[in-house]
Amino acid sequence: MRRLFCRLLLAVSIFGVWPAAAQAQEMIAYYGPEDAPEVLVLRTTTDISIFGPVVETFLAQRPDVGVRFEQWGSNDLYHLSRQDCRAGAPGADIVISSGVHQMVKLVNEACASPYRSRLTERLPAALRWRDELWGISREPAVIVYNRQLVPEQDIPKTRFDLLDLLRPQDSPYAGRVATYDIEESGLGYLFAFADSQEASTFGALQESFGRTQAISTCCSVDIIRGVAEGRYRIAYNVLGSYAHGYQQQDDRIGIVLPSDYTLVLARALMITKDARHETTAKAFLDFLLSSEGTLALRKALLISPLLEDEEGSEGESLSSTALRPIGLTPSLMVALDASTRETFLKRWRATFPGP
Repeated sequence: MRRLFCRLLLAVSIFGVWPAAAQAQEMIAYYGPEDAPEVLVLRTTTDISIFGPVVETFLAQRPDVGVRFEQWGSNDLYHLSRQDCRAGAPGADIVISSGVHQMVKLVNEACASPYRSRLTERLPAALRWRDELWGISREPAVIVYNRQLVPEQDIPKTRFDLLDLLRPQDSPYAGRVATYDIEESGLGYLFAFADSQEASTFGALQESFGRTQAISTCCSVDIIRGVAEGRYRIAYNVLGSYAHGYQQQDDRIGIVLPSDYTLVLARALMITKDARHETTAKAFLDFLLSSEGTLALRKALLISPLLEDEEGSEGESLSSTALRPIGLTPSLMVALDASTRETFLKRWRATFPGP
């Protein structure tokens, strides 16, 4: 008998180790037989509704395995994984996060178990680091807009177009543009930091967001829903996989892959050094990299068809030279340097001072 149950918990109520500001909900689901002799613990930032079918595909031929699926915010997942690592505690078997800079840091602190297989060796170098961290998805950072509230001539195809929309003093987009709160979202911080290194427009965007009272908030689904419902007209740097999934159910959502450049995220997977079920964890990684797993990830939109077709959702071709993959390299740890991070967040707070 197979079953699935979900419940919401407060992370602090379970572990009691983080300050009140870090209290975040954790959703838990169980997949597989109730009496499975082996239960793999998977902790991830990926929504259960999106990644759950991938887990079910993996389990279809494994009647003796169950999966405890824990959904976390990226910052809380990083702190918990680091705590388990330092204590030598067997927490998760597998950690998968969109906060890939945090994952590189965990691997650098010897929190991962190494593994090499024919499938891992086929990954490009940018998606494999030290045989301890692997990129399993391919998701663009996109601009999302409300098709009913943004006329065709206003659809921002580039960051320069977005700046033009925000330039007039009486811009109808003032107070109606949203992006991630980078203090709350590890993914949002990663995208913003990558922008600061990639784009000459970053400073101008910060100034425009601050001047027009743009909204910084959490999280992907909330931002996209806000655009669909008209609370925001445009959202910047949103995960394209989530936006595309939402768009399939709600045609008020439009999606643009910026043609000046589009950041591409690969969620990072780590097998923990204290994994109780290391062999099954390795099998899960190989499954994700196999043709069957790749198909499951495509169906979940975690390998984005927007990128595979190299087209934006509005039919505009995107040059392959405009794609900017975020590689799994030690250079990502610069984003977590304490001094660098505080300086960056100080600039961000000046843009979004809050209520």
